[in-house]
Amino acid sequence: MRKNITIRLSAALAIDILAVCVVVFMGDLSAFFKVPLYQYDLMRLLVILSIAFTPRWNGFLLAFLLPLISWYFGGHPHFLKSGLMMVELLVNVWLFWFLFDRIRFSLLSMILAILFSKLLYYTLKYLFITQGWISGELVSTPVDLQLITGLLYSVFIFIVFNVGGRKKK
Repeated sequence: MRKNITIRLSAALAIDILAVCVVVFMGDLSAFFKVPLYQYDLMRLLVILSIAFTPRWNGFLLAFLLPLISWYFGGHPHFLKSGLMMVELLVNVWLFWFLFDRIRFSLLSMILAILFSKLLYYTLKYLFITQGWISGELVSTPVDLQLITGLLYSVFIFIVFNVGGRKKK
């Protein structure tokens, strides 16, 4: 029992350290690879890795912390947009677990969680833009890329939960 808890906490810590490093150095990594990595929704990917391999609470922790860390250390995005991202990721994690507990189908649970959290994000972002609280385009990442990454991340969760033999409680 104690060994299992130690392994789970070690996995959580390793993923959390990786997530923080990726977020802090995302600008440098984007410049190095000459690819705007933020377009691939890396914060969501890091949260999804947490959902897949760590206790449930860790997904919520990363969803809360990653946008704040990005804002604090990188100054990007704007503080209010970081708040929007935090809400989006927290809703994504909560809705995934809520749906998964009821329908027990990880692929559909993640697809619906991503779609709903994206819709919520864009609704709130539209309101923030119309109120003048933030500026910029409503949709800055191509929609087709968002759909592809969302589907890939959902398939990843399905593989981890079903094919990999890991059944989350």
